[in-house]
Amino acid sequence: SDDEHRWLTMRAEGGFGLVMTCAAHVQKVGQGFAGQLGVFDDVHLPGLERLARDVKAHDAVAIVQLHHAGHRSPAELIGTDPVCPSDDPETGARALSTAEVEQLVDDFVTAAVRCERAGFDGVELHGAHDYMICEFLNPDLNRRTDHYGGSLENRARLLTEIVSGIRERCRPDFYLSVRLSPERFGMRTAEIVEVYSMLVASGHVDFIDMSLWDVFRPVTSEEFSGMRLVDLFAGLERGDTRLAVAGKLYSADDCERAVDAGADM
Repeated sequence: SDDEHRWLTMRAEGGFGLVMTCAAHVQKVGQGFAGQLGVFDDVHLPGLERLARDVKAHDAVAIVQLHHAGHRSPAELIGTDPVCPSDDPETGARALSTAEVEQLVDDFVTAAVRCERAGFDGVELHGAHDYMICEFLNPDLNRRTDHYGGSLENRARLLTEIVSGIRERCRPDFYLSVRLSPERFGMRTAEIVEVYSMLVASGHVDFIDMSLWDVFRPVTSEEFSGMRLVDLFAGLERGDTRLAVAGKLYSADDCERAVDAGADM
């Protein structure tokens, strides 16, 4: 909408170095809320081009957050049953077939290509907050028996195939980020540490966006007892990959504390 366009461009005018859109759905069936930004069809290109142009006019980096709501897509909004890794009686979501997962990978990649065409500087994959990529990582929800379920490597395959596909089809300097939740939503902190390291080792990801809910809170998992969430991830080897953190950063002082703790942004 024009209101959201204005809301985002105001951030660029105000001096934000990076302006990221709301979660933008890569399939029509992946819509999570009314009025959501869509990136699943070329019909969206004029609006995306306008947004990219107006954000970049103020020298901000313009990034689209790519998203699929998975079992959190309201049936009354999408007009059909939602989809997710495995049948989920609680939400009425049905399991994706292997062919549908492969199509989902392609639709994420195609959406990134579409954003590049529109003039954006990069994309972020929303792999947090119980949305589709997060659902695949969740061993409680992902009970698949094909190569997208079972081991962590298999449960992360959706994510790693999307990352590889974007790197293959977008220009080398097109920014790529992944957002992750280290706790809640069925996430095992040790597994997310492994996914984080997997992404770093690939060399394909420019920054990893950790949604921590409270950056300075102690890690819940006993195996990391005594550590704060920010310290856990800032202490991991990340080479040229940058670490972004979010969670109860309400002032410049809070942000400075996060950077002092080792976060890049």
